Amino acid sequence: MSTLVPLLRSGQIEQLSPRAREVVEYRKSGLSLNHIQGCPLDCAYCIRHTYGLWDQRQPRAVMSDAEAVASLVAHPYFRADVTPVQLFNRATEPFLPAVKPHTFVVLEDLDSRGLTNHVLVITRHRVKPEDCARLNRLKHLKVTLLFTYSGIDDQRIEPYPSTVAAASLELATSIQPRRYRTILYWRPLVPGLNDTDEHLARAADLSRHADATVFTGLFYRDQIAGYYQAAGLPEPYSGTARRKIVPETLEQRVLEAVAGRGPVFRKTSCAVSYVHDLPDYNGHYGVRELCDICPLAQIKRCRQAHHTPTAEQVAALSAGVPDTEGLEILDIDDRAVVVDGLPHEQPRYFLQHALRFQIHDLRHPHYIGRHGRADIGWQQEESSS
Repeated sequence: MSTLVPLLRSGQIEQLSPRAREVVEYRKSGLSLNHIQGCPLDCAYCIRHTYGLWDQRQPRAVMSDAEAVASLVAHPYFRADVTPVQLFNRATEPFLPAVKPHTFVVLEDLDSRGLTNHVLVITRHRVKPEDCARLNRLKHLKVTLLFTYSGIDDQRIEPYPSTVAAASLELATSIQPRRYRTILYWRPLVPGLNDTDEHLARAADLSRHADATVFTGLFYRDQIAGYYQAAGLPEPYSGTARRKIVPETLEQRVLEAVAGRGPVFRKTSCAVSYVHDLPDYNGHYGVRELCDICPLAQIKRCRQAHHTPTAEQVAALSAGVPDTEGLEILDIDDRAVVVDGLPHEQPRYFLQHALRFQIHDLRHPHYIGRHGRADIGWQQEESSS
């Protein structure tokens, strides 16, 4: 379990931003492991902007793979066989030639422990037949490959061609039999950039080569907007947002384009759970309007697994993890638990995955019919939950 990419010295690690030094971080689709940081693909909208890592193009390791896995499984938020895990989804590309050996070492270490957790590996790079064979040798983990495909033609925004991800998706799905699953991760959808009828038709046709499709929009945070402005890139929106932006009219056009092409989902966890024949681990069934595009068999799974927790259950779970001292449970209904007093999102995601039930923060209301999307491009609704 040696480190193949350069290992940062302690002084170099101290120079990283606090968020970049946080190797294990909870995000909505899973507990995210990111001990390798740096990517040369230069997608202008990369989330690395928000971690102070945009200028780091060469992958570097904060710690060894063995130390990283140990940190993950010992983390207060980690639960064996329960917590979904995301690998290298924040600061590098898991199938870069220099990074790929680390991707497999981590997967094989987790698998050797007999863990059956979901593991999400998001890539836009080249996946080879030997990679698929190695993935197929994993015996316990529920591995899902999510192939990021946008179809964006403007190389100032996305220098690395989407055709690579498309070819990798087709190859990975063609392998039979296989234990891993594949998803077309159709993102980011941006009006005026990749939303012509031709773009939509091309992606819809590609969806036939995946076990399922997820479509989503652009994280357009202040740091990303600042980069667009400094680089003279065309700004996709006049303002920034905390949530991903998918205008309502664009969503409708996407759904029309993929109609009859196979299972399509608005949420990552819905698709990941579906391809493994399991109910959604984020408990989105409570947000019932999300389910109107789901396969009937999946709706049945999620309905059977949907159990509204009690305040006592939420409190008992929160007592065992950090940063929940100020938690207030404001309301519980069949849709969600509404809470206040959490200093950041991570404990909320832990509770949501442990309970398989939606946990909503009072500070960030979920508007009915908007699917947890940013306000931009949607009619303002007064009702929220």
